Amino acid sequence: MFKEMGQMASLLKNLPKIQTEMKAFQERLPGLNAFGESGGGLVQVEVNGNFELTRLHLNVPVIRPEDKVLFEDLIRGATNLALHRMREQIAQEMARITAGLGLPAGAGLPGALGLPGLLG
Repeated sequence: MFKEMGQMASLLKNLPKIQTEMKAFQERLPGLNAFGESGGGLVQVEVNGNFELTRLHLNVPVIRPEDKVLFEDLIRGATNLALHRMREQIAQEMARITAGLGLPAGAGLPGALGLPGLLG
C-alpha cells in the first residue's frame, strides 16, 4: 500500500515534466517509421507512428488474377508486422520516458498519447 502511495506521490510531483515529455513524444510520433515484409520480400510496407501506411511496395511485375488472394494475405501480414514493430518502438520510448522520471517499470500512462489501449 505504501509503495503505491509513493509511486503516486512521485507521479504527481513529476506531472509537469511528464506532460512536457509526453507532448514532445506526441510531436515525434509522425516521424517514427516501422518496416514489415512478407513473402520473402515480395510485399514490403512501412507505417508511421500515427499507425498510417506510408509505403507499399510489391516486388512483382504483374499480379495474375489467381494470385490476388495470396497477395492480399501477404500485404496483410507485412502491414501487421510493421504495426507490431511500431507498437514495440512506442512501448520502448514510453519505458524510457517513465524511467527517466523515476517511475517504476510498467507505470505506463494509458491514453497519454491520445491513443487509448495502444500499449495494452
